[in-house]
This record gives sequence, C-alpha cells and structure tokens, in this order.
Amino acid sequence: MHLDAKIPAGPLEDKWDQHRADLKLVSPANKRKFHIIIVGSGLAGASAAASLAELGYQVSCFCFQDSPRRAHSIAAQGGINAAKNYQNDGDSTWRLFHDTIKGGDFRAREANVYRLAQVSTNIIDQCVAQGVPFARDYGGLLANRSFGGAQVSRTFYARGQTGQQLLIGAYQALERQIGLGTVKMYTRHEMLDVVVVDGKARGIVVRDLVSGEVSSHAAHAVVLGTGGYGNVFYLSTNAKGSNVTAAYRAYKRGAGFGNPCFTQIHPTCIPVSGDYQSKLTLMSESLRNDGRVWVPLKQGDHRAPGDIPEAERDYYLERKYPSYGNLAPRDISSRAAKEACDDGRGVGPGGRGVYLDFAAAIARLGEDTIRERYGNLFDMYAQITGENPYRTPMRIYPAVHYTMGGLWVDYNLMSTLPGLHVIGEANFSDHGANRLGASALMQGLADGYFVLPYTIGDYLAGTKLDAVDASHPAFREAEAEVRSMTDRLLAINGTRTVDSFHRELGQIMWDKCGMARDKAGLEEALRRIPELRAEFWKNVRVPGAGATLNQSLERAGRVADYLEFAELMCRDALVREESCGGHFRTEYQTPDGEALRNDETYSHVAVWEYQGADAAPVRHEEALDFEFVKLATRSYK
Repeated sequence: MHLDAKIPAGPLEDKWDQHRADLKLVSPANKRKFHIIIVGSGLAGASAAASLAELGYQVSCFCFQDSPRRAHSIAAQGGINAAKNYQNDGDSTWRLFHDTIKGGDFRAREANVYRLAQVSTNIIDQCVAQGVPFARDYGGLLANRSFGGAQVSRTFYARGQTGQQLLIGAYQALERQIGLGTVKMYTRHEMLDVVVVDGKARGIVVRDLVSGEVSSHAAHAVVLGTGGYGNVFYLSTNAKGSNVTAAYRAYKRGAGFGNPCFTQIHPTCIPVSGDYQSKLTLMSESLRNDGRVWVPLKQGDHRAPGDIPEAERDYYLERKYPSYGNLAPRDISSRAAKEACDDGRGVGPGGRGVYLDFAAAIARLGEDTIRERYGNLFDMYAQITGENPYRTPMRIYPAVHYTMGGLWVDYNLMSTLPGLHVIGEANFSDHGANRLGASALMQGLADGYFVLPYTIGDYLAGTKLDAVDASHPAFREAEAEVRSMTDRLLAINGTRTVDSFHRELGQIMWDKCGMARDKAGLEEALRRIPELRAEFWKNVRVPGAGATLNQSLERAGRVADYLEFAELMCRDALVREESCGGHFRTEYQTPDGEALRNDETYSHVAVWEYQGADAAPVRHEEALDFEFVKLATRSYK
C-alpha cells in the first residue's frame, strides 16, 4: 500500500488556492458523461450530491433511511464553527486552525486542517443563503457562542437544533436536484460491498431493505459519506442504525483504515439508566457555556444538590483548568468526570454522574434567557429523566460519541482504493486524536460543498475509465458474496439474539478499549473478541427470510462487521504506546494525570491494510510533519 497524501507545496495559507488552480478540470459537456455514486445522505453526502449534480454530473445517492432527512446529522445539537470573528474577540483562520490541531493533540495533517479553517467562513454564507435560521443577536446580526477547546466565540447555532436545520438546508438543495432529474435517490437501500474493476472502485452492491432484493450499480467514482462507527460500543449517542458496514467492507476491498482506535467520549450525556438501555442521549456541549460542572467535595455525599453548600462543592474543571474551565476539550472533560466518579464522588444511581448546574446562570441572566438559548435541550432532558433542569442540576456522564478514525484519504479526499472518495466522519481526516465541539458539521459541509466538487474532477479528468456496467463479472461476483453471507446468517438458527452479541461486544470494548485503555486490557479484548465472533457464527438466531423486510438480518450483518472491526480497533490501540487525545493509555500519563504523547515514535497516522479473513492486517504509517505549528504538550490550564 502506497500512502501519498498529495499535500501541495508552498505556504500554508496558499496551499488550497494553488492546488485548486492546478487541478485538472472536466468541461461542462463532459460532466454529463460521468456518473458518481454517493452513499449516505447526511450533511456530507447530501451536500456533495447536490453540489456535484449542480455542476452537471449524473449522481445516484443511496441511504438506508426512508428519507434523506432522517440521516443522523439531524441529531447534532450545539453548533458549527467558522472563523468569521463577528465578535471581534481575536478569532482568525489561523486561530481556528491552531485550536483544531491542538485539540486533536497534534495527530492531524496541517494542510487539511488549515483548509478546513479557510472554507469554514464560506459554509456560513452558503447556509444563510439557503435560509438556515441561525440565532441572531438583538441587532439582527448572526450570534455566536463558545465551545470546548477555544477561548473565542466562533460557533454559529440554531438553539439546540443546529444539525437539523443545516440538514434541512442540504436536503432542500438535494431535493431540488432530484426534482430536476440530475440526482436519482435510492432510499431504504444499504450498501453491502464496493465493486472493484481493474483496481478502481466502479460501483456498489446494495440490498433493498423493503423487498430484500440485492442489486448492483455501476459508476465512474464512488463517494462514501456514511458516518462513524461509535455503535461498536453498543451504547453510544449515535442513532441505532449508524454502523461501520460501508466503510469496513470498503476496507476489505483495499481501502486503508486510518487510526481506528481514535474514538471520542463526549462528557455531556445523560447517564445510563438500566441494563437494557439501547442507546444514550447527548446533551449539547453548548450547555457548558452557562452550566457549571461539579461534584460533592466529600466522598459518599448523597445529599440533594440543593442541600450541599458552595463550600462543599468541587467545581473540578474550573479548579483544574482555570483558563478554559467548563469548556475544556471533550477528552479532558470526560476523563475528569470519570476520575471524580472513580474517587467515590459521583452522583445519581451507581455514582456514575456529575452535576451540570445552571443556577448561577439563571440568577445572573434570568430563566427566560436560558430558556431561549437551550429550551429544547432542557425539555428533552426533562422528558427523559422526569427532572426539571431549571430547578435542579442536570446529571451527566461521558458516553461514546464521535469517531476520529476512518478510511484514510489523501488531500483530495480519495482513499487508497482509486476512485473511492470518503467524506465527513467516514474518513480519518481533520480531527487527529480528538475532535473539538462544533467541528463535525463544519467538516461534513466543507467536504461536500467546497472540497470534493473540485478534487473529484481531477480524478475523473486524469484517469482513463473504460465503460463498465453492472453486467461486468466483478459485479456478479460481489453480488454472489453478499447473497452467500445472507444465506449463511439465516441458516445458523442458533439460540442467541443479534443484540445479545452486540451488547456483549460493546461491554468488552467499553471496559477494555473505552475511555481508558491499557496493555493487559487490550490483550484480553483481543482474546475475547475472536471467541465471541466464533460463537456468533455458530449460535446467532436471525429469524425471517432474506427476500423481505428483515431488520434482524440488517442488524446481524452490521454486528458481524463490528465483531471483526472491534479487533482492528484493539490492535491499533495496543500498538500505539502513548496517550493522545481520546486514546488514553493509562501507562502513559503525566504525574498530574494528563495524556503523555510520544512524538518521536508515534507522530504519524496508522493505516491498516486488510490481508484476508485468516491473516493479520498490515500496519502502515503516514508521517505527520509539523512545519507551521510547534509540537507542544497540550495544556488547557
């Protein structure tokens, strides 16, 4: 596997502009001759499909939801970053770039991150033009708020519904192209394989989730915008349908997988309430603008929060990180919450929670102001917990959220499999070892609206692509493999449900490869996961048939992939003998409990290459060269 990141030469601030000028172009008449498949209809997929169709390409877009509007991007709450400096508080493209590099603990490419900061300002203009109802101040100007890892206000928001409003903007652009006939939309279709012809991605195999029909679709290029893999942990903030299948099966066809162990734990989630809970609920990081995080000062203090006086409270983020306080980055805030709970000072059932308290903000600003800023989030919390957060503090605890790892891509967003481009959370690209809040929406829209429309043309114009349709033998072979796996799953007829395997795998991953990891735990996971996988293929029960709507069969295929992918995650975490961002190896920490990087050995992207079902994958490295920022110990104190 050859890793050529294709990073342009020249000054950092000129790389993207010069690269765009140097890219090969496809003429308007020739664009109509090229067919592009896009898998996923969230912010990355929908924006890419709409933009490419507007340029004149033929586009087919696939999603497994019943409507593109139901993509998981809709669940994002707090906001989207952009270096507009509307607050005149010292923000700039450079500061957003530096905050993102530092927030990712110096494990991301400089060139990609600077490009992201550059195009962030265009995203806001694009979305305002689409009618996205961003919050505005009293004078009618766009409002901003702060998010973790930044000392400026650069986050644009629509109350606690930013993802939903941005997705509606991208969705209406997509629907316009569907109406014009330039995009053909396939809903309720799940991608189950990438088809490779002459070493290039030339199409996909999908299953119609309603009829069960397996079919092939050919194109000149394939784009994956299928999100992250947080549901490998079973309990996460992701929608239950979110999965790794599209990315993992592309990996098995030759696309390198970058940094699979880099997963993000979000500090602001509603704690687990029972053994049979199927997912977790996020409370936006934006709440930490006005909410103060604390636990009782003394161990075992089970008094009601209102009965604990100020002098007996530990506002631990404000104490440990005075410069950033409650807006310390997610990985640091999550570990601090775990540390407080492990110390016996957690609150709520099982002591697995900390308080997020708005009393001071309500006293200072009034309840109406807090209701205007966060009302829908407070309502959601009240409906789930039965508690009134205006009167008593919220209880929160860390949970699996975002994944920084993903399919490796070069500067042009193309994977190691020629013709396969990967956008949004599905790629490993811009966040290093930890994503700053409000940067996921930024990356998804940057990739779809402003990067891929330039770079995919360079591939199409510079590559000889013979005519290929779905009758090619490679498509027939891929279809046969998909049907064979379906038949195998249905034939096992064991005694355990799919969810029971998924729940057991998730517990292993949370305990051994979760918020904290160590050598012994990862080695144990690498013993237990193959055993669980072997039992799955002997004893799982998948009721129903293949040629019909069968959600148990859908979940079985996804869990089968998780049972392989989890092993890859643990391999990656075991080899990386350092702590950085969300990858916290307990053997590698400073005396005061912070992550201890090893830049001499691990200042690189780990890229894994599939070698077959019975062979260990091969690990490759893309060196990270820091030419414009100075490597430094990450400090938020």
